[in-house]
Amino acid sequence: MNDVLTKQLARVNLYALVSRIMMKEVDEEFLEKFEADEMILSFFPNYQGWEKPKELSHKNLLEQFLNVDFTNLFVLHLIPYESFYFRDDQMLETGGDNPVVQIYNEYDFRVQLDKARTVSPDHIGIELEFMYMLASSEYKALENKDYDAACQIARIQRDFLRDHLLQWAPMFLQNVKAEAGTPFYFDAASLTLEFMLSDYEYLNELITEEGCNYTV
Repeated sequence: MNDVLTKQLARVNLYALVSRIMMKEVDEEFLEKFEADEMILSFFPNYQGWEKPKELSHKNLLEQFLNVDFTNLFVLHLIPYESFYFRDDQMLETGGDNPVVQIYNEYDFRVQLDKARTVSPDHIGIELEFMYMLASSEYKALENKDYDAACQIARIQRDFLRDHLLQWAPMFLQNVKAEAGTPFYFDAASLTLEFMLSDYEYLNELITEEGCNYTV
């Protein structure tokens, strides 16, 4: 069971990481923790080979490169919202009719748009944060040995990936990789894409008609 909890905690931590990066600009505190964590850095090979972090203070790195790149990618040039990819008119659905809002409400997930650089709840960062919340709840259920509840939450995650994130986020993330002006956001997009795909594969193997096989 320890292996199961370890794997689940890794999923929780990765969803926390990628949702934070996609949600809004990183700050000096984030960079300090990021660069001190060898495990996280291993997911950012191009960033590790980039000379700018070695030459500049975190403040200057943010102001001259990372914040500029985030703004270009997530605010000015690309559209990180699900409704843009689904609506025929390519308009954002910012109101309560947005399908993901109905899902959020069903599971008591409250979106705080004022704390993120977003204008709509179907932003990639918020959808990934929803996955983080679900993965955290699954972890707590497993800690309490409530396998039925954990399995139900796993199904919600599998379905949300299948019906929402994987329907549009791969295209957006491929565009981020193509347009990224820094190795940080190139690596972040690569990590997010690869993790979502592998996590969906993991959840599909985990969930059976009889329940969930937490030994996989």
